[in-house]
Amino acid sequence: MPDFRPGSRLDAQVRAYPGTLTFHDLIRRNRRQSVVLMAVMILLGVALGVAFGGAVAASAGYTSRTSRVAAWDAAVPPARDLAVPMAVGGVVALGLAGLGAAWSWFGGSTAILMMSQAREIRKADDPELFNVVDEMRLAAGLPMPRVFVIDDSAMNAFATGRDPAQGVVAITTGLRARLTRDELQGVIAHEMAHIRHLDIRFALLMATMVGLIAFACDGLFRFMWNSGNAMGRGSRDSKGKGGGAAVVLIVLAMVLAVISPILARIIQMAYSREREYLADAGAVELTRNPGALASALMKLADDDEPLVDGANRGTAHLFIVNPLRKMREAHQGLDSMFWSHPPVRERVARLLALLR
Repeated sequence: MPDFRPGSRLDAQVRAYPGTLTFHDLIRRNRRQSVVLMAVMILLGVALGVAFGGAVAASAGYTSRTSRVAAWDAAVPPARDLAVPMAVGGVVALGLAGLGAAWSWFGGSTAILMMSQAREIRKADDPELFNVVDEMRLAAGLPMPRVFVIDDSAMNAFATGRDPAQGVVAITTGLRARLTRDELQGVIAHEMAHIRHLDIRFALLMATMVGLIAFACDGLFRFMWNSGNAMGRGSRDSKGKGGGAAVVLIVLAMVLAVISPILARIIQMAYSREREYLADAGAVELTRNPGALASALMKLADDDEPLVDGANRGTAHLFIVNPLRKMREAHQGLDSMFWSHPPVRERVARLLALLR
């Protein structure tokens, strides 16, 4: 459990925040950062599509030159030769992103619940839990979400659903049994904030974009490998300015294909961390009790059985704390660009700073 005694590292982190800090400040900051990250992810996908289209056109042009077919006139500037296929590549990238978003919109939440082995319950099964959920959804101005439980002794929770009308809150039986009512309210408020902020919709979109970028990069590598001999001959036979520009474009496309999956993953994880901070601040907005969520997070951080059996790397970012044992300890104390969750200590520090 994080040490919050006077003079501790956590106490120093709390004191680093200005005394005038409010949850409104945290919400505004995290929303701005989330928008920037989403825009960067979309631009990365479009850039990869543009590079893919240009590289394919350049490779085709090389093959044509080698075959003595005047597909490109040496007097025509290379940018004009490649502008159309590059534009087509960008449009195709946006179209694929739209198709992926449509799939996640209609089937993503159902798949997540099935993978997590969650089962729906009714109010008669747990009246107190339903009362807490009802309180928080009223505070958030949202419809009543469906409530699911995961039969697992680990302490964790997540929210899903494509929009507030289809919202779902799921908690483990371990969390339900070991939190006080106030702590449970803090956790439910955190999940309701995710629904309110449409985090699940955006998280599914980000995951789809990462998958599509990885798929496109793999396709680009395969295409370049298969057409490598033709490009090599074309680079020797092309004498005009267009040949040199095409070589540069192909090299840039290959470099982008190497770094894009890594950048996409980094952006996705950064986005996930920002949305966790945002949901923490949103929970305080709903409960006006930052201490309750801070206490719950400290209990979750101290859980000696962090693994949720139904969780995997594809769904881990949805949970309030990382449910995978190998990642758990690192997420409590370290802040890495490859982690899906911010350090629990930093989250607690931000919450406790609101109590001053």
